[in-house]
Amino acid sequence: MKYFFLVGEASGDLHAAALMAELRKLDADVQFVGLGGEKMRQAGATIYQDYTKMAFMGVIAVLRNAGQIKENFRIAEQALLREKPDVLVLVDYPSFNLKMAAFARKNLPDIKIVYYIPPKVWAWKTHRIHRIARLCDEVLGIFPFEPDFYAKYGYKCMYIGNPTAETIAKWKTAHPQEQRTDVIALLPGSRKGEINNCLPKMLAAAKEWGLPMRIAAAPGFDDAFYQPYLAEKVSLTRDTWALLQQAKAALVTSGTATLEAALLNCPQVSVYRIYTSRWLGWLKPFIFKIPYFTLVNIVAGKQVIYEAIGPKFSTGNIRRELRKLLTDNEYAKNMLADYKHIQSLLGDDCAAETAAKRIRMLMQSPQ
Repeated sequence: MKYFFLVGEASGDLHAAALMAELRKLDADVQFVGLGGEKMRQAGATIYQDYTKMAFMGVIAVLRNAGQIKENFRIAEQALLREKPDVLVLVDYPSFNLKMAAFARKNLPDIKIVYYIPPKVWAWKTHRIHRIARLCDEVLGIFPFEPDFYAKYGYKCMYIGNPTAETIAKWKTAHPQEQRTDVIALLPGSRKGEINNCLPKMLAAAKEWGLPMRIAAAPGFDDAFYQPYLAEKVSLTRDTWALLQQAKAALVTSGTATLEAALLNCPQVSVYRIYTSRWLGWLKPFIFKIPYFTLVNIVAGKQVIYEAIGPKFSTGNIRRELRKLLTDNEYAKNMLADYKHIQSLLGDDCAAETAAKRIRMLMQSPQ
């Protein structure tokens, strides 16, 4: 059995590798190829293009890298036709993956297509749900509310557990909680644009406390990239989860990292720069289907962490919220209680194992 994985960012690389490990348990002769990163390589996959050449987010970044994006499509298409896999596994990254799913459906009529970690159609671009259902043989969701959302439109989605919650739970077993230290964690994202946009304001907001600040480096970026941001009390680490487990508070670029911070019980502020932020308040009801941007607040169904995003993305707002986290014990205590509720909602199912078994069943079912 040959699987072709399409992954466009660091978190997808991690979760794809975990799924590969579970698929190999079910079939020792399995083959993995695709577009991804180092985690997938370590899991035994042949990689045609590294995700670091694919992780472009936002209109400006896409326009600037149009040539590279076109090349990525060419590489993926040629690889699919050359490899002729039995299964195409899409991992998030919808703008790229849905186009490739359509290409595969047209040119490889016998292929099975599985969306593992589908796009957040419940948040925005809900119209994509119809395309996903049309192109995919199986949709495996990682949030407990996703099956009900798909059912509203007459489609099926199976909740298989949350891979981030699962992976962190295993990590915490091997890394018992130690006493937190007076360190502020800075998680500026995994894309160059995110880092350059968010990190300066993170540093400006945190420096007034005189506490050590530690930047979590993203995979795919060497230490030299972060050198302009380092100073006497600003250092770099590549052990993000250990940092979140030790830090007193964190400033986190919106994304999967906000959920990681919650699962590791680190009080946080979420940040993100949106170029059209001055129009965001007016446009939001028409674009976004939910009142929050961060996974933490979406899963909880209420504001658990402050979102310094769009028009609220300012040094002053970030500094003000960080002050509350560092000085208001009751405020931080309530946030940790909400974290516990989020953890219970996500459960402790083995997402990768459940997904692997479901995919195996799909391949064994009658045509």
